Amino acid sequence: MSLKATILIIGLVWSFQAALGIRFVIDREECFSHKAEYEGDTLHVSFVVIKSDSQWHFNEDGVDLVIHGPTGEQVHDFREQISAKHDFVVQKKGVYRFCFTNKSPYHETIDFDVQLGHFAYYDQHAKDEHFTPLMEQISKLEEALYNIQFEQHWLEAQTDRQAIVNENMSKRAVHKALFESFALIGASVLQVYLLRRLFERKLGMSRV
Repeated sequence: MSLKATILIIGLVWSFQAALGIRFVIDREECFSHKAEYEGDTLHVSFVVIKSDSQWHFNEDGVDLVIHGPTGEQVHDFREQISAKHDFVVQKKGVYRFCFTNKSPYHETIDFDVQLGHFAYYDQHAKDEHFTPLMEQISKLEEALYNIQFEQHWLEAQTDRQAIVNENMSKRAVHKALFESFALIGASVLQVYLLRRLFERKLGMSRV
């Protein structure tokens, strides 16, 4: 393989997606930004509401996410979603804003992931008939690797959420069982006490 082809391949491989992955706690509203350098790139967005700050409450109403373009225009929105994924093609290069709104009275923990797909071709002198098939194969491989990474992160967030749901349900079940046990013991003690008082009263009346 020639040096020119090697440089071209390295340039393609290292043009991997710019990524933003964060897990944060939201009170009312939080906004993040991500810059798209080129038109035609693909932005991949996902989020999962992991947990609430109250173990007795688990939000099923979800949060709102609004995506704004570089000039402030609304690109896409999600309303009252617990989890979502979305891909869109960048029409205008610039800074994109992602604003979350939490309508719940509780703080929510959110796992948020943004990745930007772009290829940079450093060698413009290579002939298309020689390198176009190679570029296509590398592009398909890069996209497949990205999809695996994106889905893995998505599944990990979903797994974390489900683990917290199961843990909260288990705690509630234990607390409910303890409450029912104490209530049953209390009712039994009260029943014994009332029966003793009844027998004592009858015994006193028989002596008279």
